[in-house]
Amino acid sequence: MDKTQNKEKLTFNRLSDDEMLQRADELYQQLSTRRTVREYSNEPIPDGLLEKLIQSAGTAPSGANKQPWHFCVVTNPDLKRKIRESAEKEEKENYERRFSASFKEDLAKFETSFKKEYIDHAPALIIVFKERYQMENGVRRKNYYVNESVGIAIGFLITAIHNAGLVTLPHTPNPMSFLNDLLERPKNESPILLMPVGFPKKDTEVPVLSRKPLDEIMHIYD
Repeated sequence: MDKTQNKEKLTFNRLSDDEMLQRADELYQQLSTRRTVREYSNEPIPDGLLEKLIQSAGTAPSGANKQPWHFCVVTNPDLKRKIRESAEKEEKENYERRFSASFKEDLAKFETSFKKEYIDHAPALIIVFKERYQMENGVRRKNYYVNESVGIAIGFLITAIHNAGLVTLPHTPNPMSFLNDLLERPKNESPILLMPVGFPKKDTEVPVLSRKPLDEIMHIYD
């Protein structure tokens, strides 16, 4: 068998050392300004922008190139309201019964509650589903490294959202099966993240946080 079948030549632009360092620093400087936002303006998102952001997420690597993800974009006000009502119902149970005391203590500094106004205040929601397995002509096909693959795609998506000048919040109402029902998604898909997307409300404030320094998140073996 010809081992070159189903292959193409890699397109690769070799940068100089200075260019690589400059690009790496510019990306770091940009990402260092990213913040999770819970207050959204009603300003509309430019047409076609969400599609481009999800296309970027879809370039992520995945196990055996199965691409086990699906992104649902919700802009319909009635549907956003229904999602908020269902999410708040589950979150109320979480805060009152399911969350441990230590988790609630850690959350206290963010002043969060079961109320999730951002779900219907943001102009758009992106709900990320993981595809636990594929169905092809009625036959069940295995996906590989699903959680890892979808997690990487979400990282790409958050980066793309920030790069485009928008803000978001990775929200995980749990359990999330109500999203399958409201969005009529198939049984082989499981929702794992709900992301409001838009512009921050004027004069929005965020908690004062610090990120771990490099020497706490990296160890070099040379």
